[in-house]
Amino acid sequence: MTTARGGALLVVGDVVTDVIARHRGPLASGTDTAAVIRTVPGGAGANVACWAAYRSDAEVRLLGRVGVEAAAWHERELAACGVRPCLVVDPLAPTGTVICLVDTGAAAERTFLTDSGASLRLDVGDWSDALLDGVARLHLSGYLLFSEPSRALVAAALASARTRGVPVSLDPASAGFLVELGVDRFLELVDGVDVLLPSRDEACLLTGLPDAADAAAKLSRHVPLVVVKQGAAGALVARGGTVCAQVPAAPATPTDTTGAGDAFTGAFLAALLRGAEPEEAARAGCRAGALAVERVGGRPPGTD
Repeated sequence: MTTARGGALLVVGDVVTDVIARHRGPLASGTDTAAVIRTVPGGAGANVACWAAYRSDAEVRLLGRVGVEAAAWHERELAACGVRPCLVVDPLAPTGTVICLVDTGAAAERTFLTDSGASLRLDVGDWSDALLDGVARLHLSGYLLFSEPSRALVAAALASARTRGVPVSLDPASAGFLVELGVDRFLELVDGVDVLLPSRDEACLLTGLPDAADAAAKLSRHVPLVVVKQGAAGALVARGGTVCAQVPAAPATPTDTTGAGDAFTGAFLAALLRGAEPEEAARAGCRAGALAVERVGGRPPGTD
């Protein structure tokens, strides 16, 4: 599966403000826990777009929805990453906010507290077929599937992409939200997607299988190309019910794993835009993921 060179990438997804609190050891319930706290731009959709622009010379566009209070800041931050922002400003809801609790131990594991705010109010009225003009690939953030208005937009975007022959990728985004949505509902909603990019946990949840390779193979009977992101274990590439490549992770010393999966996805899509085969694109994704975990926040270097 080689994608023709040329054309833009359109990402549709969430734009949020990340408040990252890095602490060491367990949280002290009922009292203080010392932490280093930073406020940075984030959102799975926005992060993917920024990493794609960082790894590609192609134009990268982002459709998202933000509140009035942070619209100008997010537009500036996206433009600084080389992304063309197409942001809808919501007059009623504030920009989504995610509090990222990051344990600064060896694994740098994180826990999210998510207020999606305006991001899940992106709806079919925000979509226009003209958004696909000059677009070679469309990527949808899985967070769009977790609200009724955004699900309607996903359906419209998929229909437009099919009409134009534009391949579509999707990242399931959240194992926790997937449980609430339901596996069968999710698989129904992603019918017509060409590339699925789940994490290991998401792939296992979607299939009910404990082994990531088995899960990848099973999912690839529903979606033509499945790439399972496994963090320090690398990535699996599956097509037609078979795992066709196991790609090792690039070495890294984790500082903050926030956005590592987004970095993988952005670099993977950038490689496909350049005409790379999926295994080569997955290697590019692993390299970007390794770079991401050595930084605080979900954006590429040079954007601090």
